[in-house]
Amino acid sequence: MKRVLALAMTATLALGAAACGAKSDNASAGSKKKITIGYMAWDEAIAASHLWQHILEEKGYQVQLKNLEAGLVYGGLANGNIDLFLDGWLPQTHASYMEKYGDKLEKLGVWYDDASLSIAVPKYVEGVDSLEDLAAKAGDFGGQIIGIEPGAGLTKATQEKVLPGYGLDGKMKLKTSSTPAMLAALDGAIADKKPIVVTLWHPHWAYAKYELKDLADPKGTLGAAEQINTFARKGFGKDFPEVTKMLQQFKMDSEQLASLEDLMFNTHKGDEEKAVEEWLKANPDYLKALA
Repeated sequence: MKRVLALAMTATLALGAAACGAKSDNASAGSKKKITIGYMAWDEAIAASHLWQHILEEKGYQVQLKNLEAGLVYGGLANGNIDLFLDGWLPQTHASYMEKYGDKLEKLGVWYDDASLSIAVPKYVEGVDSLEDLAAKAGDFGGQIIGIEPGAGLTKATQEKVLPGYGLDGKMKLKTSSTPAMLAALDGAIADKKPIVVTLWHPHWAYAKYELKDLADPKGTLGAAEQINTFARKGFGKDFPEVTKMLQQFKMDSEQLASLEDLMFNTHKGDEEKAVEEWLKANPDYLKALA
């Protein structure tokens, strides 16, 4: 009888230990929740996405970044394959994506409120101060405006509004490529003091590195100042209440964003994690505002 009781107690203790072990493992697994952040190759999107990857990983989340064109990011949010997007431009640049996917997204907040699209030239380019001047000077630029990704809202605005709005159809073409390719072309032209016209936007570190001038847009083809929003897939707020609360507090001003971008794309080019770590050390109180 004693032996039977002893065996029963041993089995009970073993089951209890197993249950405790399972609970511990589940808690550990639960603390490593996975979040996918989609981003397009605009520099403020890259900077913000890597900043939040660092912040969330420090809190125990597993964060995956996916670099896609804007339309694919919005589509990914709508079908639930992407959890977060930190570079939604409203009310104009991404209006078409909002019309298509807006009812399938959660808007978490505005983190930058003075964004704008532009077409720019180096300051040494004379006689071109407005988009109205481009038609007569098309030859100086080889008949090309150097653009970025084909799916970008800036590309759409340039093709559909700027070119026809200023009589540039047949005189200038928008050469789409990628943001890094556009910046490389800009850097090369400035090094050689050659004329170049590019699609650009604020905020961007290029305005701090180079002497540029935005061409006046008297017809308003590129729209007014915009807000940069954080969007999430449906159900994200319920699944990740802690992260949602932090993202709702997320704000950056022009100086903060410019300094982060400068570290990421110039000082520590190719090492985004190091750039984020250095920026957070230089801004020790920043994370407190997200609590």
